[in-house]
Amino acid sequence: MYYPLVRKALFRLDPERAHEFTFHQLKRLSRSPFRFLIQQHVATKPVQCMGLSFKNPLGLAAGLDKDGECIEAFDAMGFGFVEVGTVTPKPQPGNDKPRLFRIVEAEGLINRMGFNNLGVDNLVENIKQARFGGILGINIGKNKDTPVEQGKDDYLICMDKVYTHAGYIAVNISSPNTPGLRTLQYGDMLDDLLSAIKIKQQELHQKHGKYVPVAVKIAPDLTAEELIQVADSLVRHNIDGVIATNTTLDRSLVQGLNHCNETGGLSGRPVQSKSTEIIRLLSKELNGKLPIIGVGGIDSLVAAREKMEAGASLIQIYSGFIYHGPKLIKNIVNCL
Repeated sequence: MYYPLVRKALFRLDPERAHEFTFHQLKRLSRSPFRFLIQQHVATKPVQCMGLSFKNPLGLAAGLDKDGECIEAFDAMGFGFVEVGTVTPKPQPGNDKPRLFRIVEAEGLINRMGFNNLGVDNLVENIKQARFGGILGINIGKNKDTPVEQGKDDYLICMDKVYTHAGYIAVNISSPNTPGLRTLQYGDMLDDLLSAIKIKQQELHQKHGKYVPVAVKIAPDLTAEELIQVADSLVRHNIDGVIATNTTLDRSLVQGLNHCNETGGLSGRPVQSKSTEIIRLLSKELNGKLPIIGVGGIDSLVAAREKMEAGASLIQIYSGFIYHGPKLIKNIVNCL
């Protein structure tokens, strides 16, 4: 009800400044008597996926709460699960500012943040302090200064540190903003990474007596042939799930609009159809062998249903949440 006014004020600020201001307020509200200002009743619609029970199928996508600062606030809004990160072993500042741009006419965002985060140890401490009983996904990546050839070591370090705190672990190999990262989606490099991750998962399962599913996040810019190869690798290595998709480098739908030529990944409404098509092709190729978490341009109930009809078991929002606010959560979940 009040979000259009809030958005109008926030959109007068630089996007990253608006993000910082919003998170400061959310952290304050989530543990104060004024929590009711962000809390809303959302229907319980349980979904079983990756061996976990989600209270509803709609989650917050990674990238918004990189350091796990506002988990309780997003829980209050009614998300069925929250995915934090991407987090890296060491803190890193990310790319130079400005690095986040709104394409308002298309309800899109372009970011070249570059995995800015305070490091995995800081994230773990924030999770320990959060009062949250839902499913928490932790999205992990590699540091920018780690050579791609050694990238799997960063993923294994993060897995070791977040394992006992995660409902599931998401492996981000598809951000376009870390040099060389997307090469991990292909051929021998992908097989090598997935093999190492699966071995580490088995070791941690034995050590902690807890099985934490692992999902891999892929790009929307894969060709059909590349997608077939990725699906084959995921199945062969017994990965528990796949998140489709990350941001796109394609600018065809935003040509001529402000900021359309900024470097970075494009999210929001412009990636909606591309992401849904990837899910559809992936679902056909996987044939039920592992579940898909659908993300990319979900801005309405219809868009959410399209993702699920294409083959997604769970869905996530990010840019749509920025443009439409908490009411979008309620609109989607209550009517799915």
